[in-house]
Amino acid sequence: VLDSQYGTYVWPCAVVLAQYLWAHRRSLPGKRVLEIGAGVSLPGVVAARCGAQVILSDSEELPQCLQSCRSSCLMNRLPHVPVLGLTWGRVSPELLSLAPIDVILGSDVFFDPKDFEDILTTIYFLLEKNPHAQFWTTYQVRSADWSIEALLHKWNLKSTHVPLHSFGADKEHLASSSMPGRHTVEMMIISLAQSEGT
Repeated sequence: VLDSQYGTYVWPCAVVLAQYLWAHRRSLPGKRVLEIGAGVSLPGVVAARCGAQVILSDSEELPQCLQSCRSSCLMNRLPHVPVLGLTWGRVSPELLSLAPIDVILGSDVFFDPKDFEDILTTIYFLLEKNPHAQFWTTYQVRSADWSIEALLHKWNLKSTHVPLHSFGADKEHLASSSMPGRHTVEMMIISLAQSEGT
């Protein structure tokens, strides 16, 4: 069931990332933001409501997820927010023609290890085009065996851990939502690593 439906739920990671956006809302007006794997798009919708110029995206192979993005925009009075089909690991005309971006959002995209390299390939491509951009991502710790450290190194990316208490997200309830609950959610910011000698 989850294979075709996971993009139609608000997951705990989305609530935590939305909390981070809300905590940094004063820095968002005018920022160009792309949400990947957006599904119901809670973080992207919060960013747009806070004044960011947002583009939502999900896999071009999951039309119901793209429809969820559009529905979330309409329900939140954001009909102007574009929705794109972007599939991780695939260089498409949509990916190539993206306008410059400042922030990439992704909540719980690190779900299935078989997708990790495709995700980071896409992130690397976007950060190479936008060297000052950052990837703000939350993920749920599901297995001690899953790690992206080797892939970060391979793609010349670095990650900075963001403690949940630093933006008030270390509680079981956020914004009147019990969604985060007792799940182990972490946040990190991924950016291009400095090259040797710079």
